Amino acid sequence: MSDKIWLSPPHLSGEELKYIKDAFDKNWISPYGDNIDSFESKLEAYFEVPDVALVNSGTSAIHLSLILAGIGPGDEVIVPTLNFAGCVNPILYQKAIPLFIDSESDTWNIDPMIAEEVIISKIKSGKKPKAIIAVHLFGMPCKIEAILALGTKYNIPVIEDAADALGSTVNGKKTGAFGLSGIISFNGNKTITTSGGGVLISKDPEIIRQAKHLSNQARTLKPYYVHDAVGYNYMMSNILAGLGTAQMEVLEQRIAKRREIYSIYKSELSRQSNIFFPEEPEGSHSNRWLTSILLDNEKSRDHLYHSLAENNIESRPVWNPMHRQPAFSSFPFYGAETAQQLFEKGLCLPSGSSMTEEQLERIIACIKKYMQ
Repeated sequence: MSDKIWLSPPHLSGEELKYIKDAFDKNWISPYGDNIDSFESKLEAYFEVPDVALVNSGTSAIHLSLILAGIGPGDEVIVPTLNFAGCVNPILYQKAIPLFIDSESDTWNIDPMIAEEVIISKIKSGKKPKAIIAVHLFGMPCKIEAILALGTKYNIPVIEDAADALGSTVNGKKTGAFGLSGIISFNGNKTITTSGGGVLISKDPEIIRQAKHLSNQARTLKPYYVHDAVGYNYMMSNILAGLGTAQMEVLEQRIAKRREIYSIYKSELSRQSNIFFPEEPEGSHSNRWLTSILLDNEKSRDHLYHSLAENNIESRPVWNPMHRQPAFSSFPFYGAETAQQLFEKGLCLPSGSSMTEEQLERIIACIKKYMQ
């Protein structure tokens, strides 16, 4: 059988060992050192912000963002249902309540109109939502300007989950830098990776200062241990930051490759009558972290998924909506069935930037054969 083609494997540049060796040579393998400083500096320049907070996962960054937005027990947080659990779990860490919002059909992200209806209804009932989490699913920017307008109109902070969307933009501005805070994931399957890790982004230096403080067990600058709050062990190590420092040097190449892969898929497969590709709305530029398609129905999606698997090709159905998950099914959902239909018909195709022409041709040939 042919070698396995993975959905989105890590793609190292070859320069990572230089930075890792530097950490070992200097014996800085803790959450401090030159690689931390270098990676943060590169991210600050990239997002045009004064400071960032490196952490051990995107989920940690969301948790800190919720804490710093003042979210606590009983508070309600608007969040898209078509999403990953790592975005929802931190709401429950704070003993808050997720309000799951349906998708809109063009970007597959949170529907701003439904979100506003929920906000108005909640205000009338006397309990205004305390935060909105806006997610850029699979690297496709959500309608972040419409969500920010809701935040401004109703005085609700917006947290931007750009875990998948490093390098995506809306009207030239990078996703992750719009809200009160934003987060990026550097998980092993992301556009660039530190194997595990994330970053919290904000234009407000005080938010970053507090995020760094809380991520270091809320330890104060005393020669002995004094903790002025409940803190967390969320810091990134200097070794992993070395991976990120090297990966930032090839970020634009990685984005260009993923966009090229999307373009080839679309060129080769869009003539198939039962395959549909989500388009970028005007002003949006997706990093195309994962190329995702819609098929006629769940049967077509499942058959194609299994056909690819039989040919040693990894694909993945679109996220199963959070409000249908056993862990979250008791929380309210607002909308129709758009997210559910996207789940039933949607499939993510291999999109790794290390993919060869031969591998891409093999995937496309397999899809075309199935569609005959």
